[in-house]
Amino acid sequence: MQEFTYVIKDELGIHARPAGLLVKEAKQFTSTITLACGDKKSAAKGLMGVMGMAVKCGNEVTVSAEGDDEVAAIEAMKTFFENNL
Repeated sequence: MQEFTYVIKDELGIHARPAGLLVKEAKQFTSTITLACGDKKSAAKGLMGVMGMAVKCGNEVTVSAEGDDEVAAIEAMKTFFENNL
């Protein structure tokens, strides 16, 4: 399993548009990708779950991936978070 933590910098947090893009990015991989923030967890491939986490600016999110392409998935997720959130 691979993981990283990231502090959300987008002043609106993970709202509808970036959540949709995040899910689209995550679906490219066969690995199970999970987001965790505080006591909330969600599969990164489920839009409603990601939006339901209500992640705000300044929150720390832990992203983990487990599966055959976990290294590539984590690298892609790191790049996505840095460029979009």
